Amino acid sequence: MSDKNPSNKDPISGAPGAHPAGVGAGAAAGAAAGAAIGSMAGPVGTVLGGAAGAVAGGLAGKGAAERVNPTAEDSYWRENYTKTPGYKSGYTYDDYAPAYRTGYTGWERAKASGESWDSHEPKLRSEYERSKGSSRLAWEEAKGAARAGWDRVERAIPGDADRDGK
Repeated sequence: MSDKNPSNKDPISGAPGAHPAGVGAGAAAGAAAGAAIGSMAGPVGTVLGGAAGAVAGGLAGKGAAERVNPTAEDSYWRENYTKTPGYKSGYTYDDYAPAYRTGYTGWERAKASGESWDSHEPKLRSEYERSKGSSRLAWEEAKGAARAGWDRVERAIPGDADRDGK
């Protein structure tokens, strides 16, 4: 795999850490919230509120996406997946990748809502089941890798964001 943009630079500004998924998710959520608030002022308020919310949400989403660099995480786990506790011989990185991704992307969403691993784990399981693709791992087998992805991101951020002692 060739990494032509290892720091996820914004294609317009060149600033590191921009991730289109984070910006897009934030913009969509902000637009919905802004439109809902603006609807109290009628149709024009709905349009203006949606536009303002999309901008604010996009910026917030960009900020959240800048914390986790999915390219760097994928590269790290591709090189280290066999060292994860619970690794099962005979399985490939492609079997484990969806679990790591579920963990490190799930950490961002959980942090935003103030949830710990334990309270967020049912959502992580659902997300993994939807996105595992051709992975041969069931959630119970993949859960350790998802937790490793979660913990790696959490350790990179100062403090104990989800207050689980890790």
